Amino acid sequence: MQRLYKAIHGLMLALAVVSFSACEDRLEEPDENTVFSEDTDYTNSDNMLPVLIGAYEGFYTRGWENHLLIGVRGDDVNAAGDQVPLTETDLYRYDPNFWLYNSTWEGFYGDILNAHAAMEELSKYKEFAPNPALADQYIAEIRVMRAYMLLQVARLWGDVYVPQSSEAIALLEADVTSFEGVMQHISEQMDLAIPNLPTVHPNQRTDIRGGMTVYTAYAVKALANLEINNWQAVADATSEIIGSGEFSLEPDFYSLFKLNGKLNDENILELQFSDFGQGEGDSFDHLYAPYGPSNWTPAVESASGGWGFYEPSLEYIKFMLDRDESVRLETSVLFTPAGIEELQADPAYSTLPDHVSSVTRDGDQINNNARALFSSGKHYLPSNQLTPGRTRYGSNKNFQCIRYAEMLLVHAEALVNGANSSVMSADEAVNAVRNRAGFATPLSGVTLDDVLNEKLAELGMEWGNRFYDMVRHGRGSELDESDRTFDESDRFLPYPQNQVDQLPKLNQ
Repeated sequence: MQRLYKAIHGLMLALAVVSFSACEDRLEEPDENTVFSEDTDYTNSDNMLPVLIGAYEGFYTRGWENHLLIGVRGDDVNAAGDQVPLTETDLYRYDPNFWLYNSTWEGFYGDILNAHAAMEELSKYKEFAPNPALADQYIAEIRVMRAYMLLQVARLWGDVYVPQSSEAIALLEADVTSFEGVMQHISEQMDLAIPNLPTVHPNQRTDIRGGMTVYTAYAVKALANLEINNWQAVADATSEIIGSGEFSLEPDFYSLFKLNGKLNDENILELQFSDFGQGEGDSFDHLYAPYGPSNWTPAVESASGGWGFYEPSLEYIKFMLDRDESVRLETSVLFTPAGIEELQADPAYSTLPDHVSSVTRDGDQINNNARALFSSGKHYLPSNQLTPGRTRYGSNKNFQCIRYAEMLLVHAEALVNGANSSVMSADEAVNAVRNRAGFATPLSGVTLDDVLNEKLAELGMEWGNRFYDMVRHGRGSELDESDRTFDESDRFLPYPQNQVDQLPKLNQ
């Protein structure tokens, strides 16, 4: 059975897409990477849905190395285990020959080019469609996916290619676009997409539940403008999200990153996966093993462990303890006994709160191992939440990309940097997030330091936020540790050597 066929089954169940029986015969072959022939019947607008689903499938199936490379350079995360490219990257020692760089570049650009192919096909259907607005909506959804992927590529490499079509060969003659130009392009693309997208929470879509909406586009626009310090554009975009009333903070932070977090009211963008509620057979999953402990005693004995490649840093944990964080620390970090001993070796942390434990509240014991003292709790699914019969670490867990909490804090960041908003003040935005974390005493007159600290506490281990925040504000030196020193030249990775060899203009 084809990979896309499995993905479509997953989307039908997890996203409540229209009845599968109506289009089963047309979905037996993958749309992704298909060269559409001249025999395609563009008068049959029912065929637009498989094109869109193919784009979602490509967007969701990120390689495990993508997020780890994006997230590993902040002081909230250590590269652990035996992956030299990750370890060296964490230390700001970059090698263009690292396989991980090339794989991430190819993965993102392959899906960006496939997104262009899908938009080009939908444009052909639009000419004959009885409802051209539906084609416009599908194209707009794919624009958002493409923009989010391009955002990640530019955050990693700075000046990058901005494809204008599905023709990969066109990149041979294309010039790279400056980092600032890429962010401006993304913002403009979201302006094109916004008028054609549904104005509901993603989990309220009845056709593709959890799919892109106008608020996803506003969130991506806000993040792009954040990178170039266009503070008023950030405030305007986040004000649209906040003022919509469609989103709310999940009261239970711990559960937000478990099964209860799937299609949660807090999520603005998430990669969706499913085992279809069955203990065997087809499953559409993300590979969470790189985040998991390489030695544990799960409450459900058959549950597999992980690889131990992505470790919350001791600095992050001490930062959280100094703030008297409880639920956010418990949720973000899995502790080994050796990790707890390492903390207690510092006299300032000799006495630890009860929630610092090597046994999670769901009964999984995190054991000592040779790779890491800690593991990421945000990428952990308790073994008792696995579908009976499934053993793969994190199976059936969605992958959150953008949350409402992040948009509240981004909104506050824009305001403390001089932007204006009548929707919510910086104090209100920060205090909403703090209140959910259990801090009853509100802050007044929040500063940039307050916002950045709150972002670290709230968004640690998620999508490299800490690294990007610090370098954007010229505070990269605050990421320094005993074994690494940040220099401004470390902000972007070198282009993968394999790409330089194929695309000579990267040399320029």
